[in-house]
Amino acid sequence: MRKTTAAVVAAATAFSLTACGQGEQGQEVTLALSTQTNPFFVQVRDGARDRAEELGVNLNVQDAGDDALQQANQLINSIAMDAGAVIVNPVDSDAVGNSVEALNQADIPVIAVDRTANAGELTSFVASDNISGGKQAADALAAAIGGEGKVIMLQGIVGSSSSRDRGQGFREQIATYPGIEVVAEQTAGFDRTEGLDVATNLLQANPDVVGIFAENDEMALGAIEAVGARAGEEVAIVGFDGTLEGLAAVEAGTMNATIAQQPRELGAQAVEQAALLLEDKDVAGVVPVSVITVTEENVGEYL
Repeated sequence: MRKTTAAVVAAATAFSLTACGQGEQGQEVTLALSTQTNPFFVQVRDGARDRAEELGVNLNVQDAGDDALQQANQLINSIAMDAGAVIVNPVDSDAVGNSVEALNQADIPVIAVDRTANAGELTSFVASDNISGGKQAADALAAAIGGEGKVIMLQGIVGSSSSRDRGQGFREQIATYPGIEVVAEQTAGFDRTEGLDVATNLLQANPDVVGIFAENDEMALGAIEAVGARAGEEVAIVGFDGTLEGLAAVEAGTMNATIAQQPRELGAQAVEQAALLLEDKDVAGVVPVSVITVTEENVGEYL
């Protein structure tokens, strides 16, 4: 896969070098999403589309289907299409680096949204504070289980910055509760079905678990299925994202809390930065979008 990606990037770099200076940049903006099957990224897309329409930006949405190589091909194609700017939500923060470097060589500005790139130069990064959100999730789970008991973690996609940062924040904060022990953690790929399968297996291996932190709402919803009637009562569950289904689960009492991002705002802010770039205006290096702990007490404000 690395050889294939390198070959694609090499070809794109060669193209970019010959294309430089052949006229002004195009006014199309590429939005390269990791996936459109996850409701969270559907909301990112919708927020981006709405703001693009308001600002008169021609937005070309690409879906990588959680395939890093597919995303690399899509990003390279944006060079051939002479995009005015690229907004990328990386499948893998490491793997996307080669593509970002190729875009840099083509003088196409790159904005990352929700997840960063670990190589290449980003013009702007629009994201929630995932480390802080992970800490908020730890506090919410600790409150739900009375500060005592065994808990498990469902991790997102290995290599994604959002999974890494949420996990880091959660581990750091949960360690401040001496009565709580993280007995298992395993990736479930930010996917509901995988969340169900992984949670089922981990609960069988650790039947005395009283809490679950899932690094997104999709995995948390899978965990609710695994726990069954005990969800939200005997086994507390905390998710992350604040999707509509996640919020509905909090309202129903099967999910104790979700750390709500604002996915539509993430998409909108990314497009706003791209629109400024198309006008040769300065943009912010980092655009923070706040996250909020949502429980049964305040869920009505977000539904």
